[in-house]
Amino acid sequence: MTLPPVNPSQTASGIALDPQTLERVIPESRRPDGSVRKQLKIRPGFTPQEDVRRFRGTKQAEADARQLPKGHIIGWTPPPEKSAEPTKPMSKSQKKNAKRRGKKKEDAVADNWEDEEGDEEEPAPKPAGSAAPSGTHTPEKPNWAAAPDALTTEMDKLKIK
Repeated sequence: MTLPPVNPSQTASGIALDPQTLERVIPESRRPDGSVRKQLKIRPGFTPQEDVRRFRGTKQAEADARQLPKGHIIGWTPPPEKSAEPTKPMSKSQKKNAKRRGKKKEDAVADNWEDEEGDEEEPAPKPAGSAAPSGTHTPEKPNWAAAPDALTTEMDKLKIK
């Protein structure tokens, strides 16, 4: 026979199983003034009102078992969890390609966005007479004649490669 736990679990009314006598008891406790309440024995078969469960018929119990959790959206399924490590180890070429992709992604982000501090050099201001005619505007060589200098520097920072 196994020994009962040292700190027995209590019911909602405070009834626990005495580890020495294996009887149901309300353990002794301390009052706010410092005095101690005696341990009370509970008659076998007695269930206090706090511990009485709500009666549920068989159909009601089955309906409760099939009921969706509170706040559940019908038809929604959680996204699949990604495993921390892949099922197969990566081959040499896969590692190389992954490293290449990461490097390319870092370069694209570094080229497109600049820190607030302005680590990159500012482009030299354009001379007033260097405006291209309006008919030569292409995506590679845009016509910046009408744009203010602040806008041109911002556009240079955001250039996509």
